[in-house]
Amino acid sequence: QVQLVESGGGLVQTGGSLRLSCAASGRTFSTYVLGWFRQAPGRERDFVSAISRTGSGTYYADSVKGRFTISRDNVKNTVYLQMNSLLPEDAAVYYCAAYGGPATTRVVATTPTLFDIWGQGTQVTVSS
Repeated sequence: QVQLVESGGGLVQTGGSLRLSCAASGRTFSTYVLGWFRQAPGRERDFVSAISRTGSGTYYADSVKGRFTISRDNVKNTVYLQMNSLLPEDAAVYYCAAYGGPATTRVVATTPTLFDIWGQGTQVTVSS
């Protein structure tokens, strides 16, 4: 199975942008549905976005639609999360996740508990 390593977090001002990256090991990267989640202190881990195996299908939480863009490069074995117009409420630890089973991306995006491979997380801080 793949292993995931996130990077790109940091401190940004409200309205600023960051791009998170998640590099994966393994030869079967293109067979995984990938997602991003986030967890703020004292809160549960929340779904942010998911992308299909080919990259043709994407899903977003309502709170980030129009501001965040997920993409993947199956040659570089990397998934990205471009975050624009950042708000203080976007501050959290962001986790990359992968699902290697047979379910469709739509099912996986609406059933986040199906993601079963996780990275270690990267901190995003947004100053007001």
